[in-house]
Amino acid sequence: MDIGLTTLPEGDIAKHLATAQSLVTRLVVLEASKGKSQTELAGTRRRFVSTVSTAGARSSREVELAKTLAAVNPDDAMLSPVQHAVLFKTRRALAVALSVGDLFARQTGLDALKDRNAASTLEGDTADRFRALLEASAYVAAFTAAAYLKQMIEAGGEAPGDVSPPSWNFDTPHDALKTLVAGLEAAVEGAPDDPALQARVSAFVGEAIEDLLSRKSRFSALGGFEETHLRLDADGFELNGFDVAPGAKSKPLVMTFKQPNEIIGNHIAKYQAMKLAKMLMAYDFDRQMNPFVELGGFLFTFIGDGAPGTGKTILIQMIAGMIHDYCQVAGYGFTYENFGVDQISSYQGKSGQNCKQFISNVLNPRTIGFGTVDDIDQVAAKRSDDRASAGQQEVTAVLMESFAGATTVVRGNCSFGMFSNYPENVDDALRQRAGARWLVDGPQTRDDYIDIFVLLAGDNHAIKLGKHDLYEAQAIKRAVAAAYEGHDEPDEEGLAAVYDRVVAEHGKFKTMADIGTYLHQIKLAEPRFTGRAIKNITDAIKMRAMDVELPDEWFETPEAFMHKSYDDKKAMIEELRGPFTIEMVIQEINRYADSEFRYTDRADEAAVDEIIHRERQREKAVERIGRMKEDGSWSG
Repeated sequence: MDIGLTTLPEGDIAKHLATAQSLVTRLVVLEASKGKSQTELAGTRRRFVSTVSTAGARSSREVELAKTLAAVNPDDAMLSPVQHAVLFKTRRALAVALSVGDLFARQTGLDALKDRNAASTLEGDTADRFRALLEASAYVAAFTAAAYLKQMIEAGGEAPGDVSPPSWNFDTPHDALKTLVAGLEAAVEGAPDDPALQARVSAFVGEAIEDLLSRKSRFSALGGFEETHLRLDADGFELNGFDVAPGAKSKPLVMTFKQPNEIIGNHIAKYQAMKLAKMLMAYDFDRQMNPFVELGGFLFTFIGDGAPGTGKTILIQMIAGMIHDYCQVAGYGFTYENFGVDQISSYQGKSGQNCKQFISNVLNPRTIGFGTVDDIDQVAAKRSDDRASAGQQEVTAVLMESFAGATTVVRGNCSFGMFSNYPENVDDALRQRAGARWLVDGPQTRDDYIDIFVLLAGDNHAIKLGKHDLYEAQAIKRAVAAAYEGHDEPDEEGLAAVYDRVVAEHGKFKTMADIGTYLHQIKLAEPRFTGRAIKNITDAIKMRAMDVELPDEWFETPEAFMHKSYDDKKAMIEELRGPFTIEMVIQEINRYADSEFRYTDRADEAAVDEIIHRERQREKAVERIGRMKEDGSWSG
């Protein structure tokens, strides 16, 4: 269970400052013998190598990190700013790590076991648990210190290739940190200048973290720490369990943002996209939860489909642009990533790893996230498609597990959008994991086409507009109301037949039983209409009930809404919430079911076209073979 965000108080860190100072000044470690002398033979550059095996032998070594750093510039009695930063931040990392070790001990009961062991020696299962927790606390301390250094020290210069991870000792947190400092001192020894020093520190920390993660499965008492979220406000340091890449900084977003008034048509999709951007900004970083998740109506996944050129790309640019602008006002981090065909690898398992990393980056609870999978039909394969690559199948499995799997946790800080020109080619189970369906059909009416032409033509002309109210048809509330009313009755022929039959037999929909009857009849006509489809419809209905227009003034300053407490945000949103009606329910059922019937019809049409194409080829082949037999050129 997630225990929420924990802020590390400075008082807890200060208690360990003296210990941390002693570790960076002088310590003694036992290390495995390397089998060769540390002293060069006189007159040569070689070292003596014993002919007697010393494998397993251990020897003590004095480690003086401060002196080693000072030796980088031996002619200067003072540390350079870079050397001082490495020394100071290493000491800080050790103090923070010991503080986190104390926190781990309190959470797991290790501190109580320490007291009992001090009074009398523990035995049996209690002793085993004590030993496991002590080793786990040592691992946590080492990982915390390495993660802190990774976040706080910038890399400089080319990474060296001769840096090795430490020779770990996980007996106690102090032992683990001593081996970390010893490894760091060995890595920076002999650095010729400050850039090389930074590069060596960065390379060492990377090696240490990678080595720690490879050992994690050996520790049986780490489970509780996986969901721990720690923050040190003074340094901007955060630790989220055993994050694979702690401290990884997101690249600045480079994208051509679009404004809502630059999108013509697509009224419902545009309206829900605008709502989604504001919903994400209700996320509370301290509680790590969004009130819209609790109240209903949060859109975690959606799929947008439409013909090429109808506006899917500019819809992505609009959503990303709005979220980016809101995050700039609030001072929040924003993560946008797109998963595309270029991340499908020919190496087994690599595509799945790439997709999992994409999901993890967007889910990061420290930022507001928006992830897209453009051309989802090319990236993720149907599980029944034997022509698809193994990489595509891996991506399908990862997306299905991440979007609605047993371990999926929706916090409300991010949303994922899948986009496709051919959604019928997407695996049925994956498509049904999309909580909302956006039909991106572009401009439709005469007014839409006039508006889009005027918008794209620009102002470098003197042609009169003519009899037309420019952009009047794009007034969002009126356009959306009209678009929703268009779903009072189904559009697709197959669904319309079901709708007409149910209305003829039972009359207009008035009760929950009437709605259940309609849903059951849809299921009989379309087997893909499963319980997950009902959940998606009810989520869409709740979203309509939460169809509140969060005032723009709430997002003009951070204090107006975004920086308020979770409970205040929730109360402000609840005041705007209204009930949903039977008309809303029918509209959302028709919207969703229309899409399922549309996908099925497209898939059936594609299959029929393929059969017709093959038959025509067969007829041509039979005709050509007949002619070849007549002129004697057929040798089959």
